[in-house]
Amino acid sequence: MRPPTDEEKKQAASSASIHAAGDDLVPWCQTKASGHGYMNRTEACLKDLGSADLIFLSADPDDPPLGIATFYFEQRIKAYPTKAESGSDFAEFDQQLIVTPSHIDSALQGVNLYWKLGTSCSTTCDVSPVRWEHFGGGIDDGRWASGEEGATATQTANSTVRWTGTGKETIDLSWSVTGEVDVSELRASADFGNSGVESVRELAPRCDNIVKGSAPGCVLPFFKPDYTVDTNLYPAAGAYYWYMQQVMPDHAGSKRWDSLMHYLGPDTPLKNSSGGTWTSTNSRDRVCDSTWSVHPSDASVGSVDCDEYAMASTHESGGYPNSVNLVTSGSECAQLLTDKMGDGSANFGILADTRTATKGPSGKERCGRAAIPSTQNQEAFHLFPAPRWRMLDGDGFFVTLPGFEHCTSTATTCAWRKIG
Repeated sequence: MRPPTDEEKKQAASSASIHAAGDDLVPWCQTKASGHGYMNRTEACLKDLGSADLIFLSADPDDPPLGIATFYFEQRIKAYPTKAESGSDFAEFDQQLIVTPSHIDSALQGVNLYWKLGTSCSTTCDVSPVRWEHFGGGIDDGRWASGEEGATATQTANSTVRWTGTGKETIDLSWSVTGEVDVSELRASADFGNSGVESVRELAPRCDNIVKGSAPGCVLPFFKPDYTVDTNLYPAAGAYYWYMQQVMPDHAGSKRWDSLMHYLGPDTPLKNSSGGTWTSTNSRDRVCDSTWSVHPSDASVGSVDCDEYAMASTHESGGYPNSVNLVTSGSECAQLLTDKMGDGSANFGILADTRTATKGPSGKERCGRAAIPSTQNQEAFHLFPAPRWRMLDGDGFFVTLPGFEHCTSTATTCAWRKIG
């Protein structure tokens, strides 16, 4: 494989512009620049495979090559996290190779390509035969005659992998293409590599039947999603979370600090004192324990709850047994509350609870607990799409807070901004 030439990039761009997005397994990929790879939690758009010169050598090493066929390749992967996307009771993901011929020497007459797919799930996966289709629609055969070149000759190779296992499995993939010519039995191959080394596995789908309330499904777990808190609806919770992201030693959940939170999933091996699975309730009970009490505040604040940060549903919670932020009691956390600013205005803010720590938080606490209006505490994370993202134990994610991303320092007062 080699990087595409400028002419091959033009052909690829032309292919994207003249064909309907419905031909592309990942439609949004068509508008992306060539030479790069893109992905989200369920889709991978690989526009960086480049071109391959398939050189067909004679059986006699003294003879010159019979000819060269050049193709430009792109690849797609689409995982289906729920039955709503796949339409199947099984966990599935699709793969697609997009092939545009750049040039086929006339001496070859024609070239047939064969896409070889490798998977590590030989006993738990059913892999469909490769289906070739013309990019403009209709069944095709993976063959090009000499003279068929450019975007109008683009074909796609497609295959579905159905996972039939139990529990969870990360599936390693590999890809290669072999070409055969019409005029002889000569072959040439191009290796597209694999889904990544074991420690990273960027393109390895993970399938499971563990996620509660969902049929089996698959995702690309290498991608770490953002959960965006609606700071228009939940400004007090958002302000509190932003403050804690800045001052906690590990900056849990902050994209600015590139510090992931890690989900406490249903497959956690940890057990509580009664022998049951460790849950967010167990973590929360340690942080919002009997040492917390409601700080007096303006009546207009309304009912408040003890809101912990990092969230009890994460490994970064001060109550999670293996957390880097583990505390013996929530009294060790930064103590905060929601109240009027006290400047004569109607504005509210997040203030220090100085009943015990008379100077307020030191800025070194490994967790926070704050009196946050009950609705905001209960709803700021209620849309967290754990089933849709198929979040399992240890999966990473960021928490973004758009109404406060303009803030630069905890040393000064930063005002909330409405978004949109």
